[in-house]
Amino acid sequence: MSTAVHKAATRFKNSRWWPTGVATSLVGVAVVALRGCWHRKMSWPIEVQGCKYQVCMSCGIKRLFNETTFSAYGPFRYDLDELIARAATAHTASVSETPRSSA
Repeated sequence: MSTAVHKAATRFKNSRWWPTGVATSLVGVAVVALRGCWHRKMSWPIEVQGCKYQVCMSCGIKRLFNETTFSAYGPFRYDLDELIARAATAHTASVSETPRSSA
């Protein structure tokens, strides 16, 4: 059995695709190392302190969630209080920018 494995490994290393396979693997490792978690597995929306958010099941990062459009918005942050403060600041800024009608 070990001679069959040795022959297969030798055949792979002698093939012209071996450098391409190694380069592709190294690029994949570099992307994962530099990018980190891709946040693919997000939880269902959770409501705390009047704000709805989702949590990444892989790394624990949080993102605000809008139930009317059923979509996440804003930046990813680990601190929920920072997310809530940012949402409150954005809400007060949007309210102060709306024009008021004069009677």
